[in-house]
Amino acid sequence: MPLLHLLLIAVLQGITEFLPVSSSGHLILLPALTPLDDQGQIIDAAVHVGTLFAVALYFRRDVAKALVGLPRLLIGKADTEGARLALLLILGTIPVIAFGLFLALSGLDDTLRSIKTIGWTMLVFGLVLYWTDQKGAEIKQAQDWSLRDALYMGLWQAIALIPGTSRSGATISGARLLGYKREDAARLSMLMSIPTIIASGVYIAGGVIAEADAQAARDGAIAALFAFLSALLALSLMMRLLKSVSFTPYVIYRVLLGVILLWIAYT
Repeated sequence: MPLLHLLLIAVLQGITEFLPVSSSGHLILLPALTPLDDQGQIIDAAVHVGTLFAVALYFRRDVAKALVGLPRLLIGKADTEGARLALLLILGTIPVIAFGLFLALSGLDDTLRSIKTIGWTMLVFGLVLYWTDQKGAEIKQAQDWSLRDALYMGLWQAIALIPGTSRSGATISGARLLGYKREDAARLSMLMSIPTIIASGVYIAGGVIAEADAQAARDGAIAALFAFLSALLALSLMMRLLKSVSFTPYVIYRVLLGVILLWIAYT
């Protein structure tokens, strides 16, 4: 794969993975609206690995806490802060795995990869993000995260498997409706992405490892590196901006892109 194409995919994935604008939607649109070929599942798996390392590094304290608590959880005890966090992250991932299997087995995952679908989800869920951000109170912090809230946000995350919805946008919307502050809603959303990206990466990689060769491995390594760097930059920028700026700039972008895509799809 040409280096420029590889870098474009990696940077696009890295920037859009954690911003509430839908990374999957943008990756589908790239070959659909340009002469570029589809990047294939090997590169998809690689950029997922890159973004996974980015979010794990940024939230390394929370990640370390959950990993330390995981052994306690495995013996049936959630009596430490780390074990409870691990439990909540696992619970929040169950809906997306179940819905993902349904889409894959039913064949709907391919059907939904259209410009029309992405246009509608980009527009509608952009407006949903605006409404929930404006309506949501700011009475909860990340330490208030409960089993009920984790499951509720997990259901929002499952909906985001529809291209164009945005995993981070959906989970942030759910968290804002529950009353979490903007920064805490984003933090929980990013932590929820870790087991979800792992599950997605394992699913993608499972079908392509046997096909990989030296060239594919080189391309994958380059894609992973640049996805990591761009994701870390985008994540750092968003979390800093949330101290003074709402999600409205992302909403404006989503609405404008959604309108353009629907115009393309229907004309």
